[in-house]
Formats: sequence, structure tokens, C-alpha cells
Amino acid sequence: MQFEPGVTEVDDLLVDVARAVVVVAAGSGTRLAQGAPKAFVAVAGRSILERSLESIFASADPVQVVVVVPAALVDESRALVDSVAGPASGYASVVSGGASRQASVAAGLARVAPSVATVLVHDCARPFTPTAQFDLVASTVERTGHGVVPGLPVSDTIKRVGSAGEVVETVDRSELVAMQTPQGFPRAELDAAYATAGAEHTDDAALFAAHGHRVVVVEGDPVAFKITTPWDLRRAETIARERAAAAPAPAAASAAAERGSNPAAERGSRPDDDAHRLRTGLGVDVHAFDDRQPLHLGLLHFEGEAGLAGHSDGDAVAHALVDALLSAAGLGDIGSMFGTDDPRFAGASGEVFVTATLERLTAAGFDVVSAAVQVIGNRPRLARRRLEMEARLIEVVGAPVSVSATTTDGLGFTGRGEGVTAIATALVAVVDGTSIG
Repeated sequence: MQFEPGVTEVDDLLVDVARAVVVVAAGSGTRLAQGAPKAFVAVAGRSILERSLESIFASADPVQVVVVVPAALVDESRALVDSVAGPASGYASVVSGGASRQASVAAGLARVAPSVATVLVHDCARPFTPTAQFDLVASTVERTGHGVVPGLPVSDTIKRVGSAGEVVETVDRSELVAMQTPQGFPRAELDAAYATAGAEHTDDAALFAAHGHRVVVVEGDPVAFKITTPWDLRRAETIARERAAAAPAPAAASAAAERGSNPAAERGSRPDDDAHRLRTGLGVDVHAFDDRQPLHLGLLHFEGEAGLAGHSDGDAVAHALVDALLSAAGLGDIGSMFGTDDPRFAGASGEVFVTATLERLTAAGFDVVSAAVQVIGNRPRLARRRLEMEARLIEVVGAPVSVSATTTDGLGFTGRGEGVTAIATALVAVVDGTSIG
């Protein structure tokens, strides 16, 4: 396929870019039934396309972004894409789609710059796909040379039925994965597959595999769901509003903007400004697996999983969070506050420790602003319950708490599957009227 030159400045900017994302946004949205092409339907005040692009432009590595839209909406889309991209608008292109999804992807591929070696194809209808999912797919393509798709284990029981609707058999769901996007590929092989495609396929991975190439699956994210029906749209609006409500508002910056001043220039000149009132803390907790115990992690119970050894319930997420909060407030650590020799805490749940810690912070004159926890280990798989864990922690802490998970690629005790590590950070603020020394 030949690169179709655009504006000279854009081409110069893309000379060294090695990755591209083709965003497929040319669908009509018939099933969504909102009277507009799906990409341009609003979710809590912003279009699905805008929300989809935000995650892509948040990547640390520059990528070429090719957005494929209905022919009648190219100009409107160009303005929308530029507004999202801001100073990175030179990395973006908008092209008109074809009569089918496959034809639309082909149109996007034709606009990819010659320097690009890895291409990701993303469905615009998945507006909350995390930036980390784009990065994971791209890096796995580059590491393996295979096609890569993110997927989620199928949790529902699946039945195979006959022509009359009768149940024929129960399908083994352990072998099933629900596909998501972006799907990533080595650019040369994907171009060749599209150039010789003689049939329509349901997704790019199927087309790629049909041409003899290997496709592997990486872990997806439940929040990267596809908006197809009005119910999906309503769910998306709920998520968007919850995220907006959870985002901490920079009060000092807002006040400064109202009076036309520069908070950065003033910082340090007022002993009571917001920056002076904030404290950060770090907490780390490590627990080995214990097959005799139930697994409690992040204030959730994981049925059928080996538990974590400890004097209490071994909830490494809760314990790391406690240490981070105490550290931020300068109140010691979990060991000094909840000693393992104290029988009152034998078998105690993580919620007991978090609640008691919050009471200690309140008494000392601190409010929790936000917290984040990363879980390191091979199991349990957190993807399906990450949002549930965040919601439970937010409910108890009373402030935004984000949860992420990673592995150590087989290295160390977590890589050998011997236990779990949790690392937490916390941001707290001194409340009004409290001495901050």
C-alpha cells in the first residue's frame, strides 16, 4: 500500500514515528438509534470519538493517529480531532471510510506513514480503553512479531444451541476469550494481508490469522467495553460522570484563574497555600500465599483462590494503603499501630485497619485527597474485578482510589507465584486550623 501524502509539515513530523493507530469511526450506529453516526453521539457532553482519542494522545510514545469517518463528516471530524490533539494535531489524519469495516480499515492503512512498523486498529466505540492497553498491545507486537489482541475471560456459561433453539452442549468457557481493541500487528504483514483479502472478516485478527499469521492474546480491561446499544450508552454516561466527580479539582488553580493570577508564581509566598498543605506517603506490603486461607485483597473476597499468610486476613492492598496514609500524615506505620502480637487483630479484615487509620488521620487533622495502589503478582487476575475493587476502596476511604496490576515477567518471588506485593501512594491535606509546622 502506498502512503498518500498530506500536508508537508505533517509528513515531516511523522518521519521517525514507528507506531500508528487506525481509529475506525465510520459506522452508522443503527443499533444505537441516536440519530447520528455512533462516533459523534455524546457521552456526558463529549462525543464517543473525542473520548476514544483522549486515551491515544495520552500515550508517552508518539504515534500517528488515522481516524476513519463517514465521507460526509471529514471536515467536521478534522476540527474535532484537532481540538482533542491540541499541540499534537500534526500527528493526526482524517480519511473517509468505505462501504464495510474492512474497507474502512484499508482506507486508514493507506494513510499510514512509511516509517511506521507497528499498526494498531481500534474501534472508536470503545471510548474508555485505557492508554496502558494501547501501550501493552504495541509493545507485545514489537517484542513477539505476532498479531496481538486484548481479551477478557468469558465469565458467563455458554451453551451451543441447535436450529430449533434446543441446548446441544455446554461449551468449555476456559477456552473462550472475549476480544477487545486495539488489535496490533506488524505493519508489513498486515498490509500484505489486506492487499490480498478476498473475504470479509469479523475483525482484523481473523483476517491476519487467515493469511497464516499467529495471533496471541494479552489481558484486556473490562472498562474497554463496546458501546452498541442504548443500554451501553447509558452505562458509559454513568462511568463518565463518576470519573468527572472523582477527579480532584485543583482549588487553588481555579481560584487563581478567577482572579487572573498565576498560582505557580505565587507558590511559596503564602504559608497556607494548597501545595504547602499537602503531604504524600508511600506504603509497601508483601504476603506469601497460604492455601489454607481464603483470599482477601482490596477489601474483596476472591472465591477459589489461595489466600495470603498473615496475622490478620493478609490483605496486602489494604495494608499497603494503611502504610501510605500513615506515612503521609507522619503517624508511623502499620506495625507500630497494629502490632502482630495484639490478639485483637488476629484474623481482622483489611477494612478494620483502613477505618482505624482514617480515624487516626482525622484526629491528627488530615483529610485524604487521593490514593493509588499497584498489585504485583501472577494471581489473582484483577482485570474483571478492578473497578469493583476501586469502588469498594473509594467507599471506605471516602476519596478517589485507583488500582492497577502488573507482573514481574517471571522474576522474583511474585514471578514464581509465591505471593503478592502491593505498593500504595497517598496524598493527604492538612485541614483548616491545624498547625502544619
